[in-house]
Amino acid sequence: MRTKSRELMNEIIRFVDDYAVKKHTSPSIRTISDGIGLAKSSVQSYLKEMSENGMLTYDGFSIVTPSMGAMSAGYLTVPVVGSIHCGEPGLEEEYIEEYIRLPESLFGRGDFYLLRAQGDSMEDAGISEGDLVLIKRQQTASEGDIIVALDENSENTLKQYLGFDSASSRYVLSYRNEKTYPGERIKVRSLAVQGVAKHVIKSLSSQERAVG
Repeated sequence: MRTKSRELMNEIIRFVDDYAVKKHTSPSIRTISDGIGLAKSSVQSYLKEMSENGMLTYDGFSIVTPSMGAMSAGYLTVPVVGSIHCGEPGLEEEYIEEYIRLPESLFGRGDFYLLRAQGDSMEDAGISEGDLVLIKRQQTASEGDIIVALDENSENTLKQYLGFDSASSRYVLSYRNEKTYPGERIKVRSLAVQGVAKHVIKSLSSQERAVG
């Protein structure tokens, strides 16, 4: 690892600013690493120190430099953290693909992340394969919410939460595709809520293909 230096810190800021101008979002740790030739662990160490020194803001997900702060007023910087099954629970390793800026006027404020949907079990809820689902990070949910659920086997899925069934002592998750999965339910002994779905971002071109 290189010795921490002001020159390298300024190089990171320049890279982040240039990336933000071109992509309208902040780069991932991997992108910075590839861009300036520094190990990912070193990039993260630099960002933490720079955040502590007030050179930029880094919360473990997004990076905001002073220049970006001026450009990003009224916007959220939201990480895209891989995919999640809309079918049987699957083992998904969370990783950040990129960051996307979303206007607060449309999506509101909060601690959010985006997941790319896989499968077809949530079609009736308007969630299709490849859609980006905006998830608000929270550990509680109400009956009827569409949630990111982690079960006792550390497997996650995107389903509608139907509450706790006292007869079976199980939490109940529901599919939302009556044509393909009529009445389908998943019952688990324990359940951790990792977030609640708030919005769906669709590709218009994919919708046109589906209609055609």
